[in-house]
Amino acid sequence: MDANGRLLNYIDGAWRQSGAAEYLTVVNPATVEPLGRVPLSPPTEVDQAAQAAAAALPGWRRTPPTERIQYLFKLKVLLEEHFEDLSRTITQESGKTLDEARGEVRRSIENVEVACGIPTLMQGYNSEDIAAGIDEFMIRQPVGVAAVIAPFNFPGMIPFWFMPYALACGNTYIVKPSERVPLTMQKVFRLLDELKLPPGVVNLVNGAKDTAEAILDHPAIQAISFVGSTAVAKYVYARAAGNGKRAQCGGGAKNPIIVLPDADLETATRISADSAFGCAGQRCLAASLAVTVGGAKKPFTEAMAEVAATRVVGYGLEPGVQMGPVISAESKGRVERLIAQGAREGAEILVDGRGARIKGCEQGYFVRPTLLHGLAPDSEVARTEIFGPVLGLMHVDTIDQAIELVNSARYGNMACVFTSSGAAARRFRYEAEVGNVGINVGIAAPMAFFPFSGWKESFFGDLHGQGLDAVEFFTQKKVVVERWPREWSRKF
Repeated sequence: MDANGRLLNYIDGAWRQSGAAEYLTVVNPATVEPLGRVPLSPPTEVDQAAQAAAAALPGWRRTPPTERIQYLFKLKVLLEEHFEDLSRTITQESGKTLDEARGEVRRSIENVEVACGIPTLMQGYNSEDIAAGIDEFMIRQPVGVAAVIAPFNFPGMIPFWFMPYALACGNTYIVKPSERVPLTMQKVFRLLDELKLPPGVVNLVNGAKDTAEAILDHPAIQAISFVGSTAVAKYVYARAAGNGKRAQCGGGAKNPIIVLPDADLETATRISADSAFGCAGQRCLAASLAVTVGGAKKPFTEAMAEVAATRVVGYGLEPGVQMGPVISAESKGRVERLIAQGAREGAEILVDGRGARIKGCEQGYFVRPTLLHGLAPDSEVARTEIFGPVLGLMHVDTIDQAIELVNSARYGNMACVFTSSGAAARRFRYEAEVGNVGINVGIAAPMAFFPFSGWKESFFGDLHGQGLDAVEFFTQKKVVVERWPREWSRKF
């Protein structure tokens, strides 16, 4: 950031002032305090980053993986040393609580740790004598220049679902953070700069839609990672594919939690509340619907109403705060309109979070936890990703109906069940048509060595972020069939 609060791009191993004609002000969503000004970088600066990454690719690819991961080992140390500063920055620009931000930084570090295993993870395989005197083997080689178009809800973690694996596999990389939360990546790239990577191996270009489209269209960029709404994920996937790029695009969600009568009520309530209201509901794995089965209806509804009404809302850096604001005034308005729409569609607003004003943060973008009771399955609000601290409550009589409700949804990111029955849990795990399943867990967030899965309109592509999926995505397979006739060896 320069003396005027303008954020910088990082291209070809150097910090650069953008020539953007327009800057946006980045604000703290809790206090509405200006934090900096982010450039809407023009396509020419995307081209500079892509050209630098392409020029760096041959040398980086030829760097042995055992040497490439040495930079990641150093990055892990730097991330640990700056853990609290990065966490506070995430809280300041995204609004989540400090503990939530710390969890995000920890998940970022875990992905660096997993990517350090690339000398093993990137191995191919071989077979001798597929025919007389002929051997065949498969090797993995880097895709080339890759890029991430990142969302606002996890300014640190989501770029790390992809970047460490891309670099470890021998690719060069471009990050475009969300223009709403660009400060975290500014600090991450300060740490990357300390690594003294070869110029062009990592690049940072700030911007909005025009910048993202320049990334999607640039011929030197071969692979795109994206996380955002379903509508934009479809657009990014189609445009990337149309330009001959491989793409992995995470979309929206409407994650259901199923509560069976034999569930532990205290555990189910506490965990469901954390899932629905953590990060102000702005997680792709946030619970959006709670479906009670049979006798679970009354006790769970009453317990959820209590925890929703008493959740401590405020500035995430203040001690004791359990939930922060949504990201913007526009988001606050949208969430409150959807709450009103839910009431018009027949739901009872059991706990109403609209009109929240927090002492000391009166201008902040706060929506308190909200419960919509009796939400109809065919209502618009039941099908819409609200992306705020709003939980819809539904009731069915049997687990069959609950599973049918899960599988009828257009999204397939996550579904969870709370039960003490192993048979019910196994059946749910087997039959639920989603990419991430939780059993007595409210946020089925995969560890870094598992893929962050997603089905239906929650994901477009074949390979997800993290783990072996990331290794597959950032490499292309080459099969070699070779023959060395025995008589040739007699010449030597």
